[in-house]
Amino acid sequence: MGGSSLPPCHFAQYRLARHAWFMHRAVRAYLLIQRELMKFAVHAVLGLSLAFAAPAFAATTTPAAPAAQAAAPSPAHLKAVQDLLGTMQIEKVLNGVAARSRYASEAQKQAVLAKLAKVPPAEIYQRLAPALARSISAETATEMSRFYSTPYGKQVIHKKYNSGAQLIMPGMTAAVSPEEKKERKRAAYVKASKELAEAEAAIEHEAFKLLQQINKEKR
Repeated sequence: MGGSSLPPCHFAQYRLARHAWFMHRAVRAYLLIQRELMKFAVHAVLGLSLAFAAPAFAATTTPAAPAAQAAAPSPAHLKAVQDLLGTMQIEKVLNGVAARSRYASEAQKQAVLAKLAKVPPAEIYQRLAPALARSISAETATEMSRFYSTPYGKQVIHKKYNSGAQLIMPGMTAAVSPEEKKERKRAAYVKASKELAEAEAAIEHEAFKLLQQINKEKR
């Protein structure tokens, strides 16, 4: 044998030592990889937790107050809106909302309509007025109450709840009555009728909310 050869026993020890060294490096590398993977997993979970927690935190925080909140309506403003709702017979809007809503059965629908029939119209006006005063000014309420109290205005209300929708073909224009032409000469009426038309969505929305409240009440 050459001078560099190891005795068999020494060679076996060398191989065992080298094998142990490789195993030590392999185990250490494995532990390092596992530690990095754990760090990544923790960071990922933490990131997801924050992502889901942020909306919840935002929901529980108190929203910043608007720079200029509308002042609470005065008693005179509320009374004007209540009077307008009365001249508009707004209780019929609630009846329409109740009739168009979906129910589990016809019996449930009739029960809701029966409960609604027990509510005095004056109570409906009183309960709707605070919310609708945000969309209907005192001036508009007063002017449109005047209009709906006229013979022509009463006809408009009657047609609103008792006539079907009129189909206007392309190129056709709806006929304007002499009474309507006379009213359109009043600047206050033109402004008020426009504002009230813009408040129709709010009226429907608040009527639906009130209907839900009434349905939950025991009467």
